[in-house]
Amino acid sequence: MKNIKFITAKALLLLFVAVITASCTDDMDVTPKDDDDFTSEVYYQNPQAYRMFLAKLYGGLARAGNGDGDGGEDIGGIRNDFSPYLRSLFTMQEVSTDEASIAWQDGNLPSMNTQTWATDNEFIYVMYSRTFYQISLANEFLRQSTDALVNSRPVDAAIKADMASYRAEARFLRALSYWHALDLFGRIPIVTENDPVGFFFPEQKSKQEVFDYIVAELNAIDADLKASQANEYGRADRIAAKMLLAKVYLNAEVYTGTAKWAEASAALADVLGSSYRIAQIPFRNLFMADNDRNGAQNEIIFPVRFDGRYTTGGGTYYIIHASILTTMNASDYGVNNGWKGLRARREFVNKFSDVTGATDNRAIFHTEGQTLDMPDFSNEAFGYGVTKFTNLTSTGGVGTDPSLNFVDTDFPMFRLADAYLMYAELAVRGQGSLSQAVTYVNELRTRANAPLITQANLNSPNFILDERARELYWECHRRTDLIRFGRFTGGSYLWQWKGNTVNGSPTSTDRNVFPIPARAITANPSLQQNTGY
Repeated sequence: MKNIKFITAKALLLLFVAVITASCTDDMDVTPKDDDDFTSEVYYQNPQAYRMFLAKLYGGLARAGNGDGDGGEDIGGIRNDFSPYLRSLFTMQEVSTDEASIAWQDGNLPSMNTQTWATDNEFIYVMYSRTFYQISLANEFLRQSTDALVNSRPVDAAIKADMASYRAEARFLRALSYWHALDLFGRIPIVTENDPVGFFFPEQKSKQEVFDYIVAELNAIDADLKASQANEYGRADRIAAKMLLAKVYLNAEVYTGTAKWAEASAALADVLGSSYRIAQIPFRNLFMADNDRNGAQNEIIFPVRFDGRYTTGGGTYYIIHASILTTMNASDYGVNNGWKGLRARREFVNKFSDVTGATDNRAIFHTEGQTLDMPDFSNEAFGYGVTKFTNLTSTGGVGTDPSLNFVDTDFPMFRLADAYLMYAELAVRGQGSLSQAVTYVNELRTRANAPLITQANLNSPNFILDERARELYWECHRRTDLIRFGRFTGGSYLWQWKGNTVNGSPTSTDRNVFPIPARAITANPSLQQNTGY
């Protein structure tokens, strides 16, 4: 990361992480790949050890592991080129929807385009494994950062004084992964720092229990997190936790059967009243290599950070390279080559009245040599290219990697524009002012040079859902949004290759959650498979 340096290889020597992760995620070999043979207690003799460990928690959202190249992954048995957390999340949240399709034919990847995945899908298994690996790391940090242990070790004085915030950040990151796991898989185990370390079978919890746990955690850490933008950019503050809480509440009806619109509105009020502001910069600049300093940082509430010198792989590296097609010049996007994979589907593109971006700058497509129609999703010539994310800077430069391979572009996990649109949705649902909602939507549209709306637009069918797509596409929100609006599965909204037919066909509502991977059930026989798989 740019402000929190990535943990060194030796800092992976956290012996208990291996056993707790193995108990959750089958035969993953998470034994540290370091030739030095010393115990974790030796590691904690470094006064910066806790800061390094915290950096590892954040870095786990970006990278597959600490090492460089092959063999550097944290989780053995999973190829590190397709296993980073954010890359896996993108596959689940975007490729399964109308916003993106991928041409590659690797393994079971094609089924992610068509909602025909099965329990043996390795890409689903990777995401399941990543969430619980992140949770296990957070649990170990919390075990190792008790008052007694911190006071017994030579901890840097500034870090020691800030330990309450460090622990709250670890709990935030754990809650984030639990939310992703709940959203993607439904009924999952809950493992905390208070559970035994070793081989045991964590008990699968109901969606209501997981929901309640996440809410309780986010409320519990509120007082210990730093105030709005008082933390280093890239680290969670109180507003990041409130944003996560608002998103959990926003989807409560999906998770538990009971809507929590008022609770979502209350959590969102703290976000909207914070020091974060909509960046008064061109929309494109939000997704450039200098988005940590070009003004975008004032809007991005929680980023996953990337730096071409340190983050050799991961989410935006994948998104940028994979979206560069044969008909595009990689150098135009600040990188050295394209992977010819990701494109937009027809139904998403059609949400813009003008694909050139002239009447809405958020329409950032490459159309030359591409067809809008996608008669074959395995052919990268079918479907428009998306150039929203680049490794260029707002001043015309490129990222810091001299080879133009790895990228500097941070990924906005949460940004204030999302909060604005959440407010508008809640207002339509009876929680908030419709006139204020119009003001928020129009602030985003003004930045995009798009036509302004009136209150009547808010009451138009699917306006909010479509506006979220226009503003937030490829930011890992789409699947969750479609499910909340009842349009991810079933036949009320079809897109090309949904249900594995060229113009789309209805799919079972069972597909609103992914299957618990077969390998996870083999490792933990107490797990029960989701309905329909």
